[in-house]
Amino acid sequence: MLSAYLNSMKIPELRRRILFTLGVVALVRLACTIPVPGIDSAQLAAMVAKLDKNAAGGIFSMFNLFSGGALGKFAVAALGIMPYISASIIMQLLTPVLPQLEKLAREGDPGRQKISQYTRYLTLVICVVQGGMLAKTMQNPTLIGMPEGFQPVINPGPFFVLTTTLFVTAGTIFLMWLGEQITERGIGNGGSIIITVGIIDRLPSALLSMFSIIGAGGASGTQSFTPIHALLLLAMFFVCCAATVAITQGMRKIPVKYARATMGGRSGGVGQTSYMPLRVNFSGVMPLIFGSSVLMFPPVLFKGLVAINWMQPTTEGEWSGFFNSTGGVYLTMYATLIIVFAFFWVANQFNPVQIADDLQKNGGYIPGVRPGQPTAEFLDKSMTRITFAGALFLAVLAVLPPVVTDAFGIQYNVAQFFGGTSLLIMVGVTLDTMRQVESYLLSNHYDGFLSKGHLRSRRG
Repeated sequence: MLSAYLNSMKIPELRRRILFTLGVVALVRLACTIPVPGIDSAQLAAMVAKLDKNAAGGIFSMFNLFSGGALGKFAVAALGIMPYISASIIMQLLTPVLPQLEKLAREGDPGRQKISQYTRYLTLVICVVQGGMLAKTMQNPTLIGMPEGFQPVINPGPFFVLTTTLFVTAGTIFLMWLGEQITERGIGNGGSIIITVGIIDRLPSALLSMFSIIGAGGASGTQSFTPIHALLLLAMFFVCCAATVAITQGMRKIPVKYARATMGGRSGGVGQTSYMPLRVNFSGVMPLIFGSSVLMFPPVLFKGLVAINWMQPTTEGEWSGFFNSTGGVYLTMYATLIIVFAFFWVANQFNPVQIADDLQKNGGYIPGVRPGQPTAEFLDKSMTRITFAGALFLAVLAVLPPVVTDAFGIQYNVAQFFGGTSLLIMVGVTLDTMRQVESYLLSNHYDGFLSKGHLRSRRG
């Protein structure tokens, strides 16, 4: 594997792409350190430290994770690239629903460029909305569970909301452009790489936090954290990484044969044999994002009802207890939502009827299955089975961080690397990037990263 990294620098085009990607990543990290004007850094640091001790981290910690720590510093890239990712997901979900978008998707490159332009416009709208909400939240930290007395904004008011919205919107648009440059001129998917680098950037501080509590008790102060615990966590991390790689790369290969062409009543050529890859984790990280987003909404709603005197604080506290991230009720709801959203995503993106029709039009068939409706039913049944297995794995992976937090008494910023969205994104994006590098190596007669076989594409 080490020789593969060294050989990457010997190919001129690949070397340029790698260096370009590294340069853009450096610009992204710089944007994550430039603070927005009007913030008291001492108050902000105290607020972030208090939020990090929360087992779930709440909405603030989730956004801080995807922004690569920029939100914790309230930098110009505080929103990160997630508005662009959200807009892309929305457009992807709307494409099979709206006839106009579906027509554009079938027009090839011109249609895809038009959809990309619509995605950028939608990103701008999401940035303005989220930027305004972020500014309002910073002026009133009690909305995210902070006690009275925290005021990180030096001069609260409409001017701060306006300027903050402009700064963070410009920062996200800049990150979006950098991500597109990586995709076009670098290595890997630009948006995914920006998110992954932001997550990995928090890994050293998480390791320091973990080793700093060895022998001094857990983060909660209720149990001892020994070197044996650290070794157990390290072993668990490698096991989780290996399982995530296996599920991410896992697929069922459906054999597909194509009939020999006939001309003038005579058969010509030899029929081709291929396979259709049905990925185990077809939905990727989407169910985890959807599930956590849905469960973040009720506590915010309860606080809003208390603010307008529609709910008593005591009642709000009783209902909010169900959404404690280490509680059994919350974990059960979270796992259930992940499984439901996994099937929803597959049902929306995987169309067995259309695939069966395309196979029949191109003279393809699955051995032992009749073309047409029987093929569609076979594909639907097969995809349902492997989706169930993938959804169960995602549910287990998602509940690991709060379980680790509760079992070992460590901070959530450490536990999030033992499962959940962070690990799934890091593993998936790393595999995709290595696959692209390997394709350059193999095309230039160099060995890839693996001594046997090759890295498989997650896109199939």
